[in-house]
Amino acid sequence: MTTTITPSSCIMSPRKRPLVPVRSRRKTVDDYFPFNFLPVECQLHVLSFLNEVDKCSCALVCLSWSCLVRSWKLWRVADYSRRGAFHLGQQRLLVSNREFERWKSWVHLYTHHLISRRASLLTLKASFDLGDRCNKWCELLSHLLDNVHCRDLSHLDLNWTFTLLEPLDLRVHSSSSSHQDSITKMDQVTSFQELLTKLTHSCPRISKMRLHFDWSDMSVSLLTQFQQLRVLELKSFWVFKGVTPSTLQTLTRSLPNLKSLTLNILVPLRNLGISYTLESQSLEFLDVSPSRGLVFSCLKLPALREFRAKKIIRGITLDRRTRLRIQSRWPCLYQVLKEGTPKLLALNNERLLPTWREESYGELTAILGQSCYCIQHLDSWLW
Repeated sequence: MTTTITPSSCIMSPRKRPLVPVRSRRKTVDDYFPFNFLPVECQLHVLSFLNEVDKCSCALVCLSWSCLVRSWKLWRVADYSRRGAFHLGQQRLLVSNREFERWKSWVHLYTHHLISRRASLLTLKASFDLGDRCNKWCELLSHLLDNVHCRDLSHLDLNWTFTLLEPLDLRVHSSSSSHQDSITKMDQVTSFQELLTKLTHSCPRISKMRLHFDWSDMSVSLLTQFQQLRVLELKSFWVFKGVTPSTLQTLTRSLPNLKSLTLNILVPLRNLGISYTLESQSLEFLDVSPSRGLVFSCLKLPALREFRAKKIIRGITLDRRTRLRIQSRWPCLYQVLKEGTPKLLALNNERLLPTWREESYGELTAILGQSCYCIQHLDSWLW
């Protein structure tokens, strides 16, 4: 029996493999990474779903990703109300001066970052007290609009009445007077009108707007210049500032593309008894449930499909004769809707029956009792 002996130099351990240069291995991995084979536009679209922090992390992966992240197409949102731990979602929070300084430093860095990336904004969200002469938030927003591409801005969500994380100064609040409060509010209105004027020139294509509104003639005139508005939500600013019926009618008439309108109007006590007329050829959704004392005497809304209203108790002590005299001036909401909204399908989130115009029914009567101010549907809302 013959035995063949193989030299030990020819035997390879099963654990040993031929060594491949590192450069070749990296090239192989890159060649088979699917993301790199996508068109640049597709890569940018994928990265667009990331938030600001994740985009900056992606920029550290490799040189190609860093170049992608620097594209202006990835910076379409300026959201000053969101930043990790600072995104608290509450108003009037008690924060320390140190936390506020950290947040303020981030705001300025974030603004510089958007400008350096030559951002092309589609959305702007912010909550700043524009009357703050110390921090000059109005100048910061103006500087941002002047140095980024905002011609295509379509969504504006602006609370210009207070700064989200500003610390509460008890000394100022304890010594404040009504006269000083009036001066502060007028400063806020002036700065708001300056910013709104800039927006009319820089961002004429805004189609969705949500902000507090002072209902002054100048502000209404500036707002009507946004002819592309489709969704508008106006919150109350000053409870003592009344809204005249002609002002409200002028606003809705001047916006030909408006589809959705939400109003938060607080009618002052001195204006009790005033009723409003609303006219729009394009309006499909109207929500006045956040308002108090807003009563309609006439609606000319041929395209309206959904209407929301809520009767809110005012807490006013009046004798019965005075209350009845005030309420007798207003028509029933049922008659107003029947005559002025031929396409109405839903009232207060409840779908109406096809025969609701011919006769009322139990569910509809219950809804009117919660939203109509006339004598027929309870006369106890004033106290």
